[in-house]
Amino acid sequence: YGDDYPTKDGTNVRDYVHVVDLADAHILALKYLNAGNKSSAFNIGSAHGFSNLEILNAARKVTGQEIPATMGPRRAGDPSTLIASSEKARDILGWKPNYDDIDKIIETAWNWHENHPEGFGDRN
Repeated sequence: YGDDYPTKDGTNVRDYVHVVDLADAHILALKYLNAGNKSSAFNIGSAHGFSNLEILNAARKVTGQEIPATMGPRRAGDPSTLIASSEKARDILGWKPNYDDIDKIIETAWNWHENHPEGFGDRN
């Protein structure tokens, strides 16, 4: 959605979080609550932004697939860059991402899908 953003390649930038890092954050938050602490909101992110084009190119590299793509017009109101600050989660929960490299994030997701072609219905 758009190639005219004020970013290095013109596509918007987002923060991507590995599912294992997200699960770790949930576990730490549950432990925090179980310790008697009050409920609180935490941002969870890698603190690294990757453009849509970087994501596409990383997916092509990791999968070895061409992955066709077309550039559409910018969506109204879509900000150029959204990167989460997880400082509060780091300070209070002791959380930090183990995966902040987009190639590795995509590679682990791709490997899971390759090994589980039926998705969660595949119990192997």
